Amino acid sequence: MKILAVEGSPTALAGLCQTMAGLGLECVSAASGAEALARYRDSRPDCVLLDAGLPDISGFDVAQAIRAEEGSRRWTPIIFLTARSGDESLLEGIACGGDDYLIKPVSDAVLGAKIGAMRRLKRRHDEVSAAASESEAANEQLRGLAAIDGLTGLANRRRFDEQLEREWRRALREAGSLSLVMIDVDHFKRYNDTYGHPLGDTCLRRIAGALGEGARRPGDLAARYGGEEFVLLLPGTPLDGARHVAKQLRRTINDLDIEHRSSAVASAAAATAWPGQRPTGPSRRRETSRAERPRSVRVAVIRNRQTPRPSVGCAAPDACGPAGADAPCIADAAV
Repeated sequence: MKILAVEGSPTALAGLCQTMAGLGLECVSAASGAEALARYRDSRPDCVLLDAGLPDISGFDVAQAIRAEEGSRRWTPIIFLTARSGDESLLEGIACGGDDYLIKPVSDAVLGAKIGAMRRLKRRHDEVSAAASESEAANEQLRGLAAIDGLTGLANRRRFDEQLEREWRRALREAGSLSLVMIDVDHFKRYNDTYGHPLGDTCLRRIAGALGEGARRPGDLAARYGGEEFVLLLPGTPLDGARHVAKQLRRTINDLDIEHRSSAVASAAAATAWPGQRPTGPSRRRETSRAERPRSVRVAVIRNRQTPRPSVGCAAPDACGPAGADAPCIADAAV
């Protein structure tokens, strides 16, 4: 156990260190408040024996500084050793972060017993803190798994819906665009009927891998939308960029050369929304509530998929009104 002994009197400090050595404890010494804080940061002691009356700053201030540096998880027992008697000094010492308050002179037996008690408390504290950290890590891992599709490793529908909502609000604040690409494995039931579900799962995983490669920027999100449908969320991407990504994804999937005797087809669709702009053309519609707006871009993508297969559907925007109006401007006409 490492003890930081802080004492303003050189003679008393030497005697304190000698006592620690007699108890089989490692002792790090400091003769001032500033030196005590430096030693604390360098040595990370298991317990601090702290004189309240130091030549530069109060021992109470040192205790407060130590507590401020520890944070919520670390705890270092602080025992005040001082000649200041009286309830006011004791109350101040405990209030500023002290765990015990001993009035000099203190016998070696009493000091050893107090340090032993603090050792037990610290060991228990460290065990609880470690268990809490492990629990937090496990919970974080579970939260991550809850957002992942178990078959493909992509984000799942829940994570996609949450991300879409966040990016929609961001685009609304920044008057930016938000694009969405959807990939559909057409006639996938025929594939499963022809080759069996294990190969069907392999097919979906390969397509998911290609889609994941399309999420190249930190804000992009590739997700499994449901069944054989996949989506790629592209924040800050204009219509031309979404069209380019959709066509590139389709080429990449075709290059996988997945055998499909019944129907070797995959279709892609894209739509771009400007949440902060108002629709003015006849093909635009007004959302009934703010909660429905993120769904608008999904509806636009699904409409684009109603084009002949194989295809890449995208959008051809018309006039949009000024930012800040009630409903978003959505480009959703297939080409």
